[in-house]
Amino acid sequence: MGALYIMWLRQIKRYWRSRARMIGAIGQPLLFLVALGFGFGPIYQKAGGGNYIDFLAPGIIAMSILFTAMFGGIDVIWDRQFGFLKETLVAPVSRIKIMIGRTLGGATVASFQGIIVLIISIIIGFRPANLLHIPTTLALMFLIALLFTGLGTAIASRLEDMQAFPLIMNFLIMPIFFISGALFPLTGLPEAISLVARFNPLSYGVDGLRQVLTGVIHLGLMLDFGVLIGSVLIVGAIGSYLFSKIEI
Repeated sequence: MGALYIMWLRQIKRYWRSRARMIGAIGQPLLFLVALGFGFGPIYQKAGGGNYIDFLAPGIIAMSILFTAMFGGIDVIWDRQFGFLKETLVAPVSRIKIMIGRTLGGATVASFQGIIVLIISIIIGFRPANLLHIPTTLALMFLIALLFTGLGTAIASRLEDMQAFPLIMNFLIMPIFFISGALFPLTGLPEAISLVARFNPLSYGVDGLRQVLTGVIHLGLMLDFGVLIGSVLIVGAIGSYLFSKIEI
């Protein structure tokens, strides 16, 4: 447990030390909320969709968690290039515990980022349907963060070039985000896009957040939790295996 706590604490300290990273992670969600929320709001309302800010906010919260969690994997490459990873891996601690500790730390940071965006959304005009659902909201946010922190770490475990990581991440992040229902409803989509969205784990995270925050039901909360938990276990197992195979 001591190794897990140390790795968890180390990831959080890194986050607090990187002020530019914090500001950058908040800037993009804020831009989406203001530009899209107020820009497309009147059009969405005329189409009978209601308040677009209320629809958009859960998706942007999920987006902020996604970006922060996935790019947390770059710390693995950074540590490898500067020798910190070697010092960690030669310690008498299981590599799986190191992987779990890093993932928990990155997920905590990404969840905190999501909470900040939730607060900003409320300031802008978003109104949660029921504040009693906040604990469920936090649980969903942490599951999303765990899933994509594990995925980012797993990918980074197989890379040695720091410049290649952002390119691969953007290749994955943008499709995952845009085909998740974060910006538009998943109902009435073409069959091909609807099928892809069904296999996108973020779709279930966005749907769960939207359901507990706004009361809009699409896929079902139990299904959302089930898919997220299953995805976390699968990605965690794959990530642990890949991290254990890192050569130093």
